[in-house]
Formats: sequence, structure tokens, C-alpha cells
Amino acid sequence: MPGTRVLRIRRGGYVTIHVMKQKCNFKYTGAMVLGMHDALVELSGIIAGLTFAIETSRIIIMTGAIAAVAASLSMAAANYMAQRADGNRDAAVCAAYTGAMYIGTSAALLLPFCIIGNRFWALGAMGAVVVGVVLLFNWYIGAKNHRPWGRAFWEMLGVCVGVSVASFIIGQAAKYFLGVTI
Repeated sequence: MPGTRVLRIRRGGYVTIHVMKQKCNFKYTGAMVLGMHDALVELSGIIAGLTFAIETSRIIIMTGAIAAVAASLSMAAANYMAQRADGNRDAAVCAAYTGAMYIGTSAALLLPFCIIGNRFWALGAMGAVVVGVVLLFNWYIGAKNHRPWGRAFWEMLGVCVGVSVASFIIGQAAKYFLGVTI
């Protein structure tokens, strides 16, 4: 059975079988959530704003990729410094998880723009990716910790959508007030 270990102990001629549930070690879950959630919130907001302000998908992809790499390095460095300040000996590993999750999530968010020609359809597909990533991650963590995951899913999704809507409004306002069309 996955997640279980059978330990046999011989005492007085009898064999006793103990089944112990192994607890999964989520030592780096916080670092993973930091990278993934920040990418979902920040990059989905940036991409949503760019989609309505810029008419070329290639520029959206390029700008999103540059923002993703810069932000992943920044998040990894910030998490490293925070972990070091807390005396965590695994600060570099935490930083690596944060950066890797940020890059992986960013790649998933930008993928629809590489595949779908219409930037608005790509934005819709990116929204589906956001929902899928949030759903799968929260389900997985909830299942491994034997806890309900629905509330965390809706909370994380609400934050992502809120930031994306705010970014859309900012992008539209910038386009209108600055008179910039790219």
C-alpha cells in the first residue's frame, strides 16, 4: 500500500506486525507555494494587462518571459534571504524550489500564447491553466495532508482573479490615458 511501511518485530516466538502510516515530508511546501502562487498572481495579472494593451502575441510572450525570469530570480533571492534570516540551513534549497515553481508556473501560463494565435482565446486558455494549476496543487496538498482543500482552492483562485481584473483595468486605463497602441 503506498505511504505505508510494514515493520516486523520478533518477540518471544511471536511475530507482531505493525503498520505505520508514513507522513509525507512537506518541508518545502511553503517555498513551493510562494513561487507558484506569486507566479499565478503576478504573471497572470501582467499577461492579462498586456493582452488588452498590446495587440501582438509575440510581444506579450516576450514581455511575459522577461518578467517571469526576473521575478523568479527576485523571488528565489528574497526567499533565500528570508530563510537565512530565520536560521534555516536549507535556505538555498527553499530558494531553488521557489524559483523552479515560479518558472514552471510561468511557462504554463505563457504556453497558450505560444500555441493559440488569437490573444483573447489564449488569455481564456491561460485562465483555464490558472484554475487547473490551483486546483491540482490544492487537491494534492490536501490529499497528502488528509485535509479538505476546497477552501484553500477558492481563496487562492480569488486572489489570482482579483489581481488579474485589477491588472486588466490598469492596462485599459494606461492604454486610454497614454494613448499607446502597440
